Amino acid sequence: MGVLNVTPDSFSDDGCFSQVDLAIQQARLMVEKGANIIDVGGESTRPKATPVSIEEEIDRVIPVIKGIRAQHFDVLISIDTSKAAVMKAAVEAGANIINDVYALRREGSLEMAASLSVPVCLMHMQDKPETMQDAPRYSNVLEEVHEFFKQRIKACEEAGIPQNKIILDPGFGFGKTLQHNLNLLANLDSFNVYGCPVLAGLSRKSMLGELLHKEVSERMLGSVAAALLAITKGVSIVRVHDVEETSDALKIYNAVQDASVRHTDD
Repeated sequence: MGVLNVTPDSFSDDGCFSQVDLAIQQARLMVEKGANIIDVGGESTRPKATPVSIEEEIDRVIPVIKGIRAQHFDVLISIDTSKAAVMKAAVEAGANIINDVYALRREGSLEMAASLSVPVCLMHMQDKPETMQDAPRYSNVLEEVHEFFKQRIKACEEAGIPQNKIILDPGFGFGKTLQHNLNLLANLDSFNVYGCPVLAGLSRKSMLGELLHKEVSERMLGSVAAALLAITKGVSIVRVHDVEETSDALKIYNAVQDASVRHTDD
């Protein structure tokens, strides 16, 4: 999953793709480099981010989604939003997946997602982007994220969203300290018990900056390593900024895995 932030205040790309033509050009490049999904977001969810209105978010994302669809790229589009009205407009414009950092907990979003009949990604976040990194605390982060997923899967099923349309994201960096994030990463394979695809968004996160003592622009190698580690833990989707580099690493990993299977069969 390639990240396409069409916001002027993105933490990772300084708003480089807030213009529609540049965003569509970036989408094309990511598809050429190996992206299977383009995740379009019109509201920053970085720590301390300022919320935007429904109208502004729609104005940012819909022209980009329509533009990508008009190019006939062989790619899925996910809409990174927590607002019901944006979900509706995005799916009508051609989005295939709803990616919600609030896990469909905001007003009307659960009912809207159910009515749109597309896959949904449910992310765990403690609190909200404006305050989520203000001293996050857990008695046991792994147990609490598991309990959260159980509750949200149940809520989705009761609303009419079947389990085979649910993707789970433990929410690295969203209301979590470095140790919380490392605990989740070390136990990432435990989330495979639900039978839902798991998504990991580790790309350029502050946890990598803390470990490597590097700025956002210098975290590419750490991001690729983290994505590869997540794949070895059974993750189905990695959400990344550095599509080509991550794709190259995964090609090598998959080739070795295939060779191992063929050797066993022989």
